[in-house]
Amino acid sequence: MELMSHSSTFLLPPLLTSNPSPTYALVVLNQGLLRSTPLLWSHAQLRLCADGGANRLYDDMPLLLPHQDASDVRKRYKPDVIKGDLDSIRKDVLEFYANMGTKIVDESDDQDTTDLHKCVAYVCDWAQNYDKSDLCILVAGALGGRFDHEIGNINVLCRFSTIRIILLSDDCFIHLLPHTHRHEIHIQSSVEGPHCGLIPIGTPSGSTTTTGLQWDLNETEMRFGGLISTSNLVKEDKITVQSDSDLLWTITIKRL
Repeated sequence: MELMSHSSTFLLPPLLTSNPSPTYALVVLNQGLLRSTPLLWSHAQLRLCADGGANRLYDDMPLLLPHQDASDVRKRYKPDVIKGDLDSIRKDVLEFYANMGTKIVDESDDQDTTDLHKCVAYVCDWAQNYDKSDLCILVAGALGGRFDHEIGNINVLCRFSTIRIILLSDDCFIHLLPHTHRHEIHIQSSVEGPHCGLIPIGTPSGSTTTTGLQWDLNETEMRFGGLISTSNLVKEDKITVQSDSDLLWTITIKRL
């Protein structure tokens, strides 16, 4: 079984990351802007706002950089694309970014997919000439707020299971570990951990085995209504995971 390696170097300053680094795209959702947004922005080659995420970027980015001129901040942190059904973005924000050259993609005719789904599909089209194994989509504001939105965001992980997508809040992040691969998770202990969890998604896990955790799993069955590995702790710099079902990996983020 092929090995897939994971590392949260997007939480480190760019000068401290490995070379070559992944091809990052950043999607800003309609939640309070993360403290780490300027850092995530600096890693990304493509930056998108999902509909009302543009309001958050416009309103909140100057608050994250209070010692800088708000007008300069808004001009500097201009998204490449705003995409969605455009029912949440304010008219003044839409006009501001459109006049700055941001591409506006109206998909209000599609009510069967979420704005995040629409943005991920855009990134996949944009990245056709890149190695998909190097592509990583960072989603800011994907956790917290309305529970149905969170579930919709997790569903996007499953619908695009061959693409690395990281759902981020200020407190933690989540990504999918597909059952088609063995996984190595390289822990950046200065910015993440120690609390973590492994959660079966889609189907129960008949057998999951890990190394590097406080409470490792050994061909363990996990399912909702039974055992799931929440409130675990990382103990090593490298975690290994192998399972017969897709799992969600989640780990806490230290205050950046």
